[in-house]
Amino acid sequence: MSFMKEFREFAVKGNVMDLAVGVIIGGAFGKIVDSVVNDIIMPLVGLVFGKLDFSNLYIVLGHSSMPAGTTLADAKKAGLPILAYGNFLTVALNFVILAFIIFIMVKQVNRLRNSIEPPVAPPPPPTPEDVLLLREIRDSLKPRV
Repeated sequence: MSFMKEFREFAVKGNVMDLAVGVIIGGAFGKIVDSVVNDIIMPLVGLVFGKLDFSNLYIVLGHSSMPAGTTLADAKKAGLPILAYGNFLTVALNFVILAFIIFIMVKQVNRLRNSIEPPVAPPPPPTPEDVLLLREIRDSLKPRV
């Protein structure tokens, strides 16, 4: 089998196409979640914590002559060794929110699926052998017309 033929068979399999669609939709969904987090949730969190901007949270490692309140960008420009944990907090919060949104979506899809698809009735239990034998005896004793 040639390399190109193998590749074609692999590429047109249903699972590969489903995965490609999932990745594309996931990328678009990621942008939506980023917008929800950055434009809606983070301002609310900042409001609750006193207009705190997570992106400028950092710790200068070692001694510094930078004045208090210096932005992260200014500290980076000065070449200071810094631990910028604010971006990590934002990414971690994004993850928690994304996981929660996906959980809610999957829960709703499962609920819709269960309401649309009627529950499948279990098959009746097999007839016991003694009942089958009694039926056979009964049928053999019936008068033939």
